[in-house]
Amino acid sequence: MPDAGFIELEGVEKVFDVRRRTGLLRRERHRVRAVDGISFRVARGEMVGYIGPNGAGKSTTIKMLTGILTPSGGRLRVAGVDPHRERTRLARRIGVVFGQRTTLWWDLPLRDSYRLMHRMYRIPDARFRENLDRCVELLELGDLLGVPVRQLSLGQRMRGDIAAALLHDPEVLYLDEPTIGLDVVSKAKVRAFLRALNAEHGTTVLLTTHDLTDIEQLCRRVMVIDQGRLMYDGTLGGLHEQGAGERTLVVDL
Repeated sequence: MPDAGFIELEGVEKVFDVRRRTGLLRRERHRVRAVDGISFRVARGEMVGYIGPNGAGKSTTIKMLTGILTPSGGRLRVAGVDPHRERTRLARRIGVVFGQRTTLWWDLPLRDSYRLMHRMYRIPDARFRENLDRCVELLELGDLLGVPVRQLSLGQRMRGDIAAALLHDPEVLYLDEPTIGLDVVSKAKVRAFLRALNAEHGTTVLLTTHDLTDIEQLCRRVMVIDQGRLMYDGTLGGLHEQGAGERTLVVDL
């Protein structure tokens, strides 16, 4: 049976102290609650959409799950591990893709970035070659391996980043806007690859996106966050039904 608590959050909060200038020499400190008491579980092998408006707390949640940020309150575990306290240990079990940032080396050819990750993660040679060959084939990266990252298009770089996140066989993959800015063809390639990855290897995927087509084609379950609070957790069909009775009227004057 799947592990019902592979990713676990119980009452997780994240509060930031923000200073705002209120005068020439005066600043006031405000507390901003980016994540407000969120609780959910993701089973091993699930592909779950995590959606909401800008500033809702999606990226903050991902950063806490990877150990980049420390929760202000609540309990958080990934594969039974506290991400912040055991970040190095957990790094070998997770992959992360931030759509607007790259983990690749800007001035190096794509191939050399992968070689560096080979050493950083201490991936056995045979396993590295197998994983790289698979990613190169499915993501169509063969003609790009000798190209410096700075010369890649956004879609090419995104495919390169996804491959980089998977070289060490992570058990869970966090995708933060992986198709942002991509053309239709590039989006289709990324989605097809993620479906194959989940089907063949049972990789757990938590996906944040503003593109509902990503959710429709990849996820059976969707969670909606707004103003730091979890507003919905269920199927996409259920979400459509929940909003079926709502209408918005826009009047231009």
